[in-house]
Amino acid sequence: MTTANLQFDPFAPGFAGDPYEQYRRLRERDPVHVDALGTWYLFGHTDIRDFLRDPDLSVDLSRAHPTLMTELLAEGLGERSDDNPVSFNHVMFFHDPPKHTRLRRLVQQAFTARIVTNLRPRISRIVDAMLDGVESAGECDLVEAFTFPLPFKVITELIGADTRRSDEVRDWSGVLVQHLDPTVPADMGQMVHAATEIRAHADDIIEWKRANPADDLLTGLIQAEEDGETLSHDELVEQVVFLYIAGHETTVNLLGNGSLALLGHPDQYRLLGSDPEIAAVAPDELLRYDPPVQFSRRITVSEMDVSGTTIEEGATVMLALGSAHRDRDFWGPDADSLDLRRPNANEHVAFGGGRHYCIGAHLARTEAEIGLGTMARRFPDLRLAGEAKWNGRINLRGVSELPVAVC
Repeated sequence: MTTANLQFDPFAPGFAGDPYEQYRRLRERDPVHVDALGTWYLFGHTDIRDFLRDPDLSVDLSRAHPTLMTELLAEGLGERSDDNPVSFNHVMFFHDPPKHTRLRRLVQQAFTARIVTNLRPRISRIVDAMLDGVESAGECDLVEAFTFPLPFKVITELIGADTRRSDEVRDWSGVLVQHLDPTVPADMGQMVHAATEIRAHADDIIEWKRANPADDLLTGLIQAEEDGETLSHDELVEQVVFLYIAGHETTVNLLGNGSLALLGHPDQYRLLGSDPEIAAVAPDELLRYDPPVQFSRRITVSEMDVSGTTIEEGATVMLALGSAHRDRDFWGPDADSLDLRRPNANEHVAFGGGRHYCIGAHLARTEAEIGLGTMARRFPDLRLAGEAKWNGRINLRGVSELPVAVC
């Protein structure tokens, strides 16, 4: 196969279960790749890392030349306006400076390492209770019993929200996150309904929290102030909604993909359960080995030379994070192996980079450290009891079913 007919194809048979072989072929033969529709892809670690850190690149789709990819993304996100419940016009993830800078500074005042550290004992209790259920069942779907409900419970408690509508909120956030993947057909009516309902729920939580402040993230967001500026009510609503989506869905994939990787490598699973120091660093290797987010996106604002290839101004460039994590030129010949003792595992790019580095990285690592470490200690002989199933998404790729047995 020549480079001319080598195309990135996320719809190829088997891609959902294992995209890494296709990544390898593209990384080795066409690492700066443009598809037939005009979307660019980067597959090498160094190029991807540099793009993530480059302050001159944009995340704003309005700065991109139209392609089928941008049209699909625009359809999923909707027109940027306060009248569109789907557009998330006030989330920093979709903005460049100065709007991004202002929002991030205010959110960072509330989303501190201290608030996550203070939550550790509560996370441990939640993990123990959920694993009690796994033990009682003997055999279960680990996603349904553990890796899916744990992050939702944690983010709800971190926010300081009422848990009585948890099932509804999970359903709404699930609808919204599916439609952020451009390969998922969009039911705009369903999407607008979910966005409208979850926004109304966030509105109620904020109003209640204004009257009942506490030592939680939402109170911190309400009280955050810099140079006389605070988050507006609309901005608060969208931060809460996005915390539910980003803080839950991505960590579900980290825990689910991580569990599958560990159970497929019994020596590493036993190591995790026998060495508490390994539990503290294991999340980085699990994030590297099979990341919960497969792609990030940047828009070029001027013509660029990338490893000898010219990318035009206004190009949509998809950064294949999963491919970067298997690049042997960076990680060495064992890049496809799971090694919880890997000394440079923290050089993964699963949390992005530069000004858009994931603000919830510390929380995700903490949940994986406590959740997977406790599971490995309690159930050293836990085994797969069937075949894992994948959620079918290209970007937020994760395990949707993981049958296990407690021996």
